Amino acid sequence: MTTPKLLLLVLFLYASRAAVADLPGVWELLIPDAGIASMHTAVTRFNTVVLLDRTHIGPSRKLLPGNLCQVNPADPPTKDCTAHSVLLDLQTNTIRPLSIVTDTWCSSGQFFPDGSLIQTGGDRDGFKKIRKFTPCEPGSLCDWEELQETELYQGRWYATNQILPDGSIIIIGGKSSNTVEFYPPKTEIGAANFPFLIEVRDNQMDNLYPYVHLLPNGELFIFANNKAVSYDYNSNSVTKTYPILEGGPRNYPSAGSSAMLALTGDYSSATVVICGGAEYGAYLQKRTDSPARGSCGRIEATRPDPVWEMEDMPFGRIMGDMVILPTGDVLIVNGAQAGTQGFELASEPCLYPVLYRPDQPVGLRFMTLNPGSVPRMYHSTANLLPDGRVLIAGSNPHIYYNFNSEFPTELRIEAFSPEYLAADKANIRPTLVELPERIGYGEVFEAVMTVELPVVGIVEVNLASAPFATHSFSQGQRLVKLLVETPAAVDGGGRYSIKCTAPPSGKVAPPGYYMVFAVNLGVPSVAKWVQLVA
Repeated sequence: MTTPKLLLLVLFLYASRAAVADLPGVWELLIPDAGIASMHTAVTRFNTVVLLDRTHIGPSRKLLPGNLCQVNPADPPTKDCTAHSVLLDLQTNTIRPLSIVTDTWCSSGQFFPDGSLIQTGGDRDGFKKIRKFTPCEPGSLCDWEELQETELYQGRWYATNQILPDGSIIIIGGKSSNTVEFYPPKTEIGAANFPFLIEVRDNQMDNLYPYVHLLPNGELFIFANNKAVSYDYNSNSVTKTYPILEGGPRNYPSAGSSAMLALTGDYSSATVVICGGAEYGAYLQKRTDSPARGSCGRIEATRPDPVWEMEDMPFGRIMGDMVILPTGDVLIVNGAQAGTQGFELASEPCLYPVLYRPDQPVGLRFMTLNPGSVPRMYHSTANLLPDGRVLIAGSNPHIYYNFNSEFPTELRIEAFSPEYLAADKANIRPTLVELPERIGYGEVFEAVMTVELPVVGIVEVNLASAPFATHSFSQGQRLVKLLVETPAAVDGGGRYSIKCTAPPSGKVAPPGYYMVFAVNLGVPSVAKWVQLVA
């Protein structure tokens, strides 16, 4: 290579690295080795994180305490003395093993109003199981409980759970399970047929892990394959059929993602976004190089005449996770640019997160962020943390743990800090200092915050749920922007009081624990946990 060409190559590489360095966001390694690859992840009100893999996968790298071992039902002589669930303490970044017995492979979950995590279904001996994790203060000992007297009416594998306005949980679908049921169980209903799931099934399924969003009118927006309905679970009836979303299938195994945008104003409107997915047939033909789709559909689900508005992401993406940030923007992270969901069926990891800014016009909504370095493929998760970071965990595209492949089983846990956590924004980042521990529907209450620079205009106070993240969809994810008044200065020194009005009903925000963020000029505080009660 001649000297001028070599110089041009060096300049090009330098410019490319400089461009990447200038992209917003910061990556941080939290845990070098969690011992397990997290297939399912949920953040508790004690600022701990439940990470859950599948059992019957062979030994993990985290031993259970006290020589505790489980017998493998598939191979009774074999004992497994390793953990398949762990608890991460965000304060100390330490891991504690948890004991799970039945198989949680591709299961579902949701937090109950009392803060306990209800976890349902799975494979093999976990098919009809209901499990419960009641979180506790860091340093205390809490663990999984397998319910013995209650089980699912129908086995659930690849189902979706959603908390309802009355605090009960609806469990929808699953492989060969075209029904819905409830927890606590409704004995007069059992498992009710839901024909929509049969109608949308194709010869590679594409109706698993349906995207479910509780609308503020109390009905459920349910999307599977390329179709959606509004579902009245009280009467077990479809009240609206939405137009087809063009661009092929979007659900498992075709691996798109979905989020409902923040609820605001009088809460009468709700908008759903669905992005990415695999080409139809990639799963059947095991095409690892089939380009992922980059299209997104956006629909105002509560309109009488809803239509899909289409736009394109900067990258095609399958198996991406959509995380609603405290600001109302959506982080799209993880996944691949080719292939489909399934064991060893994807390639070209998509290392670049993307920020979706819903208030911008079409064509300006997507911003490419600073890329990570760890491929997060099949069985990855992403969850919002109380300090505004996003926890990134998992990735195991293999049947068992495999650390010697192109995309190895991933035990590292990372955090991604969006641009709002940059050091140059510290002087406008608020600190919540006073907030009620419990609030009732429609209640007017005060939030007290401090901030270094004087406040100009409105400071938002936003409620964020703690969803159950698995398989590129966060079950129960929700952000509600409260009605607030202009902050009033209190005693000087950068202290302000904000009068807030709690959500009017469980249709807008189901009962339970929420992270409450004060957001000043697009910069969120560290959240405080509040219980919303009827």
